[in-house]
Amino acid sequence: MDLKYKRVLLKLSGEALAGEKKTGLDYEVITPICRAVKRCADAGVQVGIVVGGGNFWRGRSSGAMDRTRADHIGMLATAMNALALADALEHLDCEVRVQTALTMTKVAEPYIRSRAIRHFEKGRIVIFGCGTGNPFFSTDTAAALRAAEIEADILMKATMVDGVYDKDPNKYEDAVKYESLTFTEVVNRQLGVMDSTAAALCRDNGMSMLVFDLSRPDNIFDACMGESVGTLILPE
Repeated sequence: MDLKYKRVLLKLSGEALAGEKKTGLDYEVITPICRAVKRCADAGVQVGIVVGGGNFWRGRSSGAMDRTRADHIGMLATAMNALALADALEHLDCEVRVQTALTMTKVAEPYIRSRAIRHFEKGRIVIFGCGTGNPFFSTDTAAALRAAEIEADILMKATMVDGVYDKDPNKYEDAVKYESLTFTEVVNRQLGVMDSTAAALCRDNGMSMLVFDLSRPDNIFDACMGESVGTLILPE
């Protein structure tokens, strides 16, 4: 079986893990995602995962709370999701390591790039929690950063839409899907795929990104095999 991508960084939103419940964890949603990740790992793909925390905490809706404090709570939410994903993958007999940007050695390894690379070489799935470890940076930016650091072949962003559109396809019937774009176009057209910091980080480091629909988890595997899914965003 021919792999298009040998090492990938998969970005999962926290909201996706909640399913229709909208909050918390829904293992009827999480388990199929983990099965797809296992298929990739079994085929020889080295998989890193960055997960958001929106199913537990949305910092932007924290009202008058200090932004730095709100973002730190959000980082803890991503750590909970990382541990939940690790547990689900381990139940599928995957070897998994969780690394966090905030030190919490009782439950996870600290993020160390060389150690993450070694885990990949040993066939382990690595889940990166706590974003970048800094406030004011989104988990999309964390995903772009980790993808560049681990020298991933591509950043894969799994969403609840089957690609990037010129406007919200859930609101507009005439929305047009893009087959490919550049990060500059994403920013200039204000397409809302990711924040401008994450887009600039990908562009400046020559990192491509594939945006696809997570409601069919096997899209993760198909993407690694080079099947045409979603929208490909190129550095230039």
